Amino acid sequence: MINDSRWGILYCPKNSFRPRKRWAKIEKCLRENKIDYDFVQSEASGSVERLVKMLINNGYKTIVIVGGDSALNDAVNCLMQTDRKVRESVSLGVIPNGLMNDFAHFWGFREGETDQTVKWLKQHRVRKIDLGRINYNNKNHEACHRYFLNCVNIGLVAAIMNLRRQTRHYFGGSRTLSFLFSFLLMVFQRLDYKMNIKINTDVIKRRVMTVCIGNATGYGQTPNAVPYNGLLDVSVVYHPEMTQLFEGIYLFIKGKFLNHKSVHPYRTREVNILAAEHALVGLDGRLMNTPVGPFSIKVEQEVINFLIPD
Repeated sequence: MINDSRWGILYCPKNSFRPRKRWAKIEKCLRENKIDYDFVQSEASGSVERLVKMLINNGYKTIVIVGGDSALNDAVNCLMQTDRKVRESVSLGVIPNGLMNDFAHFWGFREGETDQTVKWLKQHRVRKIDLGRINYNNKNHEACHRYFLNCVNIGLVAAIMNLRRQTRHYFGGSRTLSFLFSFLLMVFQRLDYKMNIKINTDVIKRRVMTVCIGNATGYGQTPNAVPYNGLLDVSVVYHPEMTQLFEGIYLFIKGKFLNHKSVHPYRTREVNILAAEHALVGLDGRLMNTPVGPFSIKVEQEVINFLIPD
């Protein structure tokens, strides 16, 4: 029988040459803070859900993911497959270690502050948080769904994610360089998509560059979204002129993305995508199989116990 205070830790090494050195630093912080824990290490992204399920089945009540947004996404999707009673007995925490750590950053967790993060997690301050849920049909026309913590991107940003994945090996695994290179390539293509979107009582039926539907900050595209108000923030971006595009990049860096004239913000409980021709879809920083036909995105309120700072 696992002691309720004992942590189950899942270590998800990011693409680096020294994953053991990173774990050694984390292990030192855990020992110094007198944390009672067991840990497992994921071999690949596809193993995260299996290992989280194993930790749940073995009775761990505190599960800490040492990883990024994609690993957290796998963990919450695994938790949502369990019975409600089981899920409500488990608290999920994060020590940021991924290529993208946007959800951890929302709460104030930082990659270089492991000791502070462990101290916060040790306090076991729990907040019930919302998840977004995308309901769609796959290429076999089977009804599917997937949960997300941060956001769903449709269009340009999802296309950049896809190109970044294809070009990353040219930049020695550097996320920043591959993202900038991918963005510059996209700038010189007029990437917009014919969409039909219903948000509240508004129907948007026109060509759109990108849409971000955020349960949290959405990598800066839904900066006012919070994962505990039962609502989704939506940013719909029409295709700006070239000069406006660079103005948009500046405002994005300054955290004033919503001030751009091409950005149209909404707040809602549900978004219906009736058509998004040829647009790729990304979920929590990872490209997903593009839904076939119409799909909808909703919010499920207070369904995950998440460990937050003081």
